[in-house]
Amino acid sequence: MTIDFYHMIGSPPCSFVEMTFAALGLESKVKHHFVDFLANEQFTPEYLKMNPQHTAPTIVDDGFILWESRAICKYLVDKYSKGNALYPVDVQARAVVDQRLDFDLDTLYGRFTEYYFTHFFEGKPLEESGVKKIQEALGFLDTFLANTKYAAGSGLTLADLTLLVTVSVIEAANVSVKEYPNIVRWYDLVKSTAPKLAAINDKYLKDFIDFFDGLAKK
Repeated sequence: MTIDFYHMIGSPPCSFVEMTFAALGLESKVKHHFVDFLANEQFTPEYLKMNPQHTAPTIVDDGFILWESRAICKYLVDKYSKGNALYPVDVQARAVVDQRLDFDLDTLYGRFTEYYFTHFFEGKPLEESGVKKIQEALGFLDTFLANTKYAAGSGLTLADLTLLVTVSVIEAANVSVKEYPNIVRWYDLVKSTAPKLAAINDKYLKDFIDFFDGLAKK
């Protein structure tokens, strides 16, 4: 069995999926396919047939095609490690994980991409109002973490992995998180609890920084 994994360099969502592969011990089953977005490889007829949204990450698992990182990671746990604490089966515990995943997608990561990506890809200025929106979202996360060890309770879950990715790229974009003590405490905890996963994210983060540094110099 092979899972085909289509990914792009420095992509935060791809980092999340690769960390999930590692957390579930699936690395040996994964076949990597680099998609060069700068060369428009995502618009080839073959890729569009597979994923009409022409996004990455995308997986093909025994003929089953899926994209969107959070959907992919939930699917991987349910198929390959049902009952794994990363995505608990208890309905209320899972609901909290889902809420944190949705918060990251729509609010924290959503505000970051609106602020940062639109500057580089659409030429919009980096406005202070965008930073304030990110800081408000960080404040929400800091509050979530006030009474929990991890993002969604007492143990590591998918919510921690995706939020780790987002906080790391926010820091890389020179938006400080030092003013949020619960985030700082949690961030250090996740990296020390799952050093292998943190190392995967560090690699993607370096590629992310190099990619956007290259765009800035053009």
